Amino acid sequence: MSRNLIQALPLPVITSEAVRAALRAQQEIALVDVREEDPFAQEHPLFAAQLALSRLELDAPWRLPRKDVAIVVMDDAARDGQHLAETAARRLVALGYSNVSLLAGGLDGWKASGGEVFRDVNVPSKSFGELVEEERHTPSLSADEVKSLIEAGTDMVVLDARRYDEYRTMSIPTGMSVPGAELALRVRALAPDPATRVIVNCAGRTRSIIGTQSLVNFGIPNPVAALRNGTIGWTLAGHALDKGKLKHFSDVASAAQPSPSTLAEARAKAQRLAERAGAERLPASAWHQLDLPGRTVYRWDVRTPEEYAAGHLPGFGSAQGGQLVQETDVNAAVRGARIVLVDGPSRSGEPSDGVRAPMTAHWLAQMGWDVAWIADVPAELYTDTSPWPPRPATPAVDAISTTELAAALGNGDTLLLDLGTSAQHVARHIPGAWWLLRSQLAAALATLQPQLATARTVVLSCGDGTASRQALPELAAALPGHTLRWLDGGTNAWAAAGGAVEAGEQRLASPRIDRYRRPYEGTDAPRSAMQAYLDWEFGLVAQLGRDATHGFKVLAAG
Repeated sequence: MSRNLIQALPLPVITSEAVRAALRAQQEIALVDVREEDPFAQEHPLFAAQLALSRLELDAPWRLPRKDVAIVVMDDAARDGQHLAETAARRLVALGYSNVSLLAGGLDGWKASGGEVFRDVNVPSKSFGELVEEERHTPSLSADEVKSLIEAGTDMVVLDARRYDEYRTMSIPTGMSVPGAELALRVRALAPDPATRVIVNCAGRTRSIIGTQSLVNFGIPNPVAALRNGTIGWTLAGHALDKGKLKHFSDVASAAQPSPSTLAEARAKAQRLAERAGAERLPASAWHQLDLPGRTVYRWDVRTPEEYAAGHLPGFGSAQGGQLVQETDVNAAVRGARIVLVDGPSRSGEPSDGVRAPMTAHWLAQMGWDVAWIADVPAELYTDTSPWPPRPATPAVDAISTTELAAALGNGDTLLLDLGTSAQHVARHIPGAWWLLRSQLAAALATLQPQLATARTVVLSCGDGTASRQALPELAAALPGHTLRWLDGGTNAWAAAGGAVEAGEQRLASPRIDRYRRPYEGTDAPRSAMQAYLDWEFGLVAQLGRDATHGFKVLAAG
C-alpha cells in the first residue's frame, strides 16, 4: 500500500473512558497533547504528555521510543479551531508509529466524560510531591524562620535542589547548588556534624519537599527541613534573593569525591531504600540487554550533565535524577513503561556510585513506575560521548551557507523565517528574520503575505538549524511559488561567521505560546501570580482524589 494511501485512511478513535481504564490498569499508553506549551498548561489530563506538533519529528524519537506503543493524540480543536491532533497523528504514522489513535472529542471530550483537568506543567510530579507532604508530614520552616536562623549565624547549610542554571538565576542567601539526586550522596560531606541543620529549597514546593523527604528517608542524623514554598515564599515574605551566585557542591572537595567509607554507607542505605519502595536491582552485566518484548524501556543516566557529557553508557540518555522525578511527563511520556537508571563512577577507575540511581528509583517506584537501577557498572564502560537528545533523521533539503545568505539578503528579494523557539528568537536572531510557529503555519503565512509578495526566495533558520531543516518540506508545500532554502548551521553558524544579530520581539508572525511562563522562574513574576501558584499546589491532592488514575503509593516511614 502506498504511503499516500496510508495517510488518507481514517484514523482510529478512542474514548476518554478507555484511556482512563488503561491508566488505572497500568497498561502502556501515551496520551500525547500536541498543543503548544502555554495552551497545554491552561488545562490538560494528569498524564497527558505535551509534545508540540511543531517539534514532533525532533522529540518523538526519544520520548516515544517504541514504534508500536499505543499512542492517543489530543488537542483542543473546540476552543482554538485548529485540528492539530489529526495532523500530528498522520505525521506520527509517517514516522513509523503503527498504533496511533485520536482522543474522541479532544479536551472537551475528556471533560464531558468526567475526566479531571489540571493546570501548569509537570503536574504528575507536583501532585505527587503534595501527596508526599500530606502523608509523611515532611518537615518545613517558613521564610521568616530560615532568615532568622541565617542572621543568627546558626550552624546550618542551605542546599538548593534545582538545576544549577536555575540556582544561578536566583538563590537563598548562603545557599549552595546541590541538585536533587546529589543530596544523599553529598550531604554527609557538606554537613559532617550531625548537629548541623540542613535546609533544602527550590523555587516553589515540589523539589523542596522531595529533596527534604529524600534525606529523611535516607536517615541522616541532622535536623532537616524544607524551606516552605521555596524562593516564592522567600519573595512573598519580603526578603531579597541573591542573583548570579556560583556556589556548587563540587567546590567542596570531599563532596565531589566522597570517602570510601562514606560512599559505602550511602550506597547501602540508598539501595535498601530503593528495594523497599519496590524498585529492582539489576547486575552490571544487564546494561546492554534491557529490551523486553512489547515494552517501552527508558534508559536514563541520572548524573550531572557534565558527567554525562564526559562519558556515558551507550544507549542511555541524560536526565539528572532530581529533574527526572520532577519531569516524569517529559522523560517518560509512555505511562506504564519501564525505566532503567544508572549513575556513574565517583572516582576515576571506580564503578558506579550506586547512590544516585537507587535514590531516584525509590521515588519513581512510589509514583507507580516499573523501575530498576543497574549496580556496580565498571568505569571503563562509560565510553559514549555523543550528545543528548540525539539528532533525528533529517530530510534532504536545499541548503544555503552563511556567505550565500549574506549576499542574498542584500538583493532585497529574500525572506528569512526563524523557526526556533520564541525565547531563542527574542534572545538572538538574524536582522530582518520573522519568527513563526510551525503549528500556527497558516495564520503566520497570512500575516506575512506582504513580505511573501515581494520575495522570490524564503530561507529558514533556527538556533542550530535542526528545527528549520525539519520544517522545510512543509513550508515548501505551503509556498509552491517560492524557492525554499535552509540555513546550514542556523543562527549559531551565522553568528560564528561574524554575522550581525539582534535581540527583541520585533517581527513576530505567531503568538508566543510555545513557552508557558512559570510563576516561579525568574525574579519578576507578579506577586499575585506567585500566590496563585502556591494556592493551586495546595489543591492538587484533592484533584488527585477526583482523578483516580495516578497509582501513587507513598512509602511509609521505616
